Amino acid sequence: MDKNTNVDSRLQNAIHGTPKINPDEQRKYLGTFRERVVLTMTVAQIKNNQYRDDFIREMKANSDKSLLINGNLSQNLIGPYMKAASQFSIQFTIKTDSIYTTNDKDLALVLTAKQAMNRDNIDIENYVNKETNSKEQKPKSLLDKLKDGFLN
Repeated sequence: MDKNTNVDSRLQNAIHGTPKINPDEQRKYLGTFRERVVLTMTVAQIKNNQYRDDFIREMKANSDKSLLINGNLSQNLIGPYMKAASQFSIQFTIKTDSIYTTNDKDLALVLTAKQAMNRDNIDIENYVNKETNSKEQKPKSLLDKLKDGFLN
């Protein structure tokens, strides 16, 4: 009976391909798992250029990671990120399968690790707001207070 199951499994894999784990999650994150994602940028965010410098700065800080790019977007949108990835020696993969769509909420860029990172905030918008808020809420040191006193 075990032999029949094995043969059936092989036939199913030959016909339909090897089953994927969490295919919807992999489709959303350009072929990787959510737990491996460091940072993402949506199509709407890449179109408005507001987060370009922040995303590239994060790429530079994570040059040991890899970049997944939605290749169904125009070259003028993804070009600066490909150039930055090359500049920082970051491996990148351009995904052009038809399952990767270009609606505003779809992902354009995914900075990813080979192992699980389990980050809470992976959207570039949340990352930028978090960084800005942590800088604003940081208590001033005595030296900073003295500098402010002399400058005012």
